[in-house]
Amino acid sequence: MSTEAIRTAFSAAEEEFHQQVRQAWTNRPRLAAVGSCCLLGAISGDTLYVANLGDSRAVLGRRGVGGGVAVAERLSSEHNAASPEVRRELAALNPDDAQIVVHARGSWRVKGIIQVSKSIGDFYLKEQEYSMNPIFRQIGPPISLKRPALSAEPSIQVHKLKPNDLFLIFASDGLWEHLSDDAAVQIVFKNPRTGIANRLVKAALKEATRKREVSYRDLRAIDRGVRRHFHDDISVVVVYLDRHRGRRNTKVIDSSSNCTSAPVDIFSSNSHQSAEPFLPYKSSR
Repeated sequence: MSTEAIRTAFSAAEEEFHQQVRQAWTNRPRLAAVGSCCLLGAISGDTLYVANLGDSRAVLGRRGVGGGVAVAERLSSEHNAASPEVRRELAALNPDDAQIVVHARGSWRVKGIIQVSKSIGDFYLKEQEYSMNPIFRQIGPPISLKRPALSAEPSIQVHKLKPNDLFLIFASDGLWEHLSDDAAVQIVFKNPRTGIANRLVKAALKEATRKREVSYRDLRAIDRGVRRHFHDDISVVVVYLDRHRGRRNTKVIDSSSNCTSAPVDIFSSNSHQSAEPFLPYKSSR
């Protein structure tokens, strides 16, 4: 495992989806406007790699001094125009484009459209061949691009695992809009493992209902297509690291071998079931 291998994997995913967009362009031009954030975690030996595009987040929970508390440590970089640093970076990369970041509909957005600055897909904001094509005008107005407005180059963090590292929380921004890093870590630290990802989602939904002044029961009854007005998609994976201890000499550790514990559960807040397994995919930003 290496940072170069991870960059190659992200590039391959981007190119493979791009091939699908090209092949379906005439009949399905809307695919050019489809994209996803991407968050990856991989353990090799005693090294944890975290890579991401967009605003999904990985947070480490580690045992604090004295052992009675847990401390949160963020392990991912967020590519969202809400960040002043991201806006400065976009402006520096596009000095001749006054519209590269626009405050629209209550948020800072790249080209006034999308909040994230990095993603897989969204080729209409990366390639002018789509955004200025007459076919694309079936979907929306043309978008003038002097260069790609979005990037698929991941940010990669490398962390040496330590004995006091307890667990990892991987989640889409729908969770982090309502829970701080520390709040999420304390929930995982203080509660049983079984159903822990479910518990995190429920905590976020309860906070969303508090902000919108609706009951949790009423929120759960709202149709999926309407619920987006109350909260963003929420995908959560919790990985405990205790089984990893004592295996420092293992060359490669992955979810199919004797590495860390498998995720306790994976929960989609868009499901009407209480804990429906699914692939952690974030479809909207």
